[in-house]
Amino acid sequence: MAVYTDLTDEQLADLLSDYDIGNVLSLKGIAEGVENSNFLLTTEREGRPEKFILTLYEKRVNPTDLPFFINLMMHLAESGLPCPVPVKRKDGSTLSNIAGRPAAIISFLEGLSLRRPEAVHCHALGASMAEMHLAAQQFGMTRANNLSIDAWPELYETSRHNADTLHAGLTELIDGELVRLKEHWPNADAALPRGIIHADLFADNVFFIGDKLSGIIDFYFACSDMMAYDLAIVLNAWCFETDTSFNITKARALMDGYNSVRKLTPEEIEALPILAAGAAMRFLLTRLHDWFAPQEGALVKPKNPLDYLHRLRFHKKTKSAAEYGVEL
Repeated sequence: MAVYTDLTDEQLADLLSDYDIGNVLSLKGIAEGVENSNFLLTTEREGRPEKFILTLYEKRVNPTDLPFFINLMMHLAESGLPCPVPVKRKDGSTLSNIAGRPAAIISFLEGLSLRRPEAVHCHALGASMAEMHLAAQQFGMTRANNLSIDAWPELYETSRHNADTLHAGLTELIDGELVRLKEHWPNADAALPRGIIHADLFADNVFFIGDKLSGIIDFYFACSDMMAYDLAIVLNAWCFETDTSFNITKARALMDGYNSVRKLTPEEIEALPILAAGAAMRFLLTRLHDWFAPQEGALVKPKNPLDYLHRLRFHKKTKSAAEYGVEL
């Protein structure tokens, strides 16, 4: 989430005339994230304030993907998952247009994102991820992962010539790892279960009330891919400390939570080290791209790519999934 597009009072009033959610009380930009413009919208209806999230989809989101994202949220919410529900317009549709951008209003979820999640939160997230993966099996739409391994070399080219200015030897390391990942990446015949994954479950996309998970948000990278790859993304995002050390207690809690709902297959467990390295590479490359070509007008600074360099080095040395707290 971020803010790239400012709105006038007239634009907002015109938008809300298409909804039955009351009169606007306030609109505040949300500065987290990097992809879309997001606002906390507060309205008043029948004397009571109500909160919503207004999202404007910026240039990096393909408008043809929006029905997939919107319908996926609706499907998961109907399945009992704690995720936002798109608000329907008076004409029954869920997508609008404002300031030349596609837009949607979605329900507001209570809770806080955690800056330093503990093992108990990792366990809860693992269980909710598995529930999400199982519920999405009944979802009738698909979307290709346009940031999977085949896209990484082209993505890298946008920042390759600058990589060593950020960290000496980074170009050589990435070049070598791209070759290694390509050689060992599970292919379509690898028998790893596939389905709809979130693909961006960072701590700021998960809400808690105490130790209870209260919301999963920001489904705008969701796609069809290996379910264990989603777990590998979370392993990177939740199980490394600020000093770059790996916290196996959190990793074991994450895996135990996931396995309590959906048991990982032996093939998934065996593939976890290469999937974790691939997940680290994916975010290293996207962060490199954003570091050297930041989007103009955002209220948030690009995230440091080197955080994921440290993770990639860790996974490169990992011999088996036992080092992540899970065994066959």
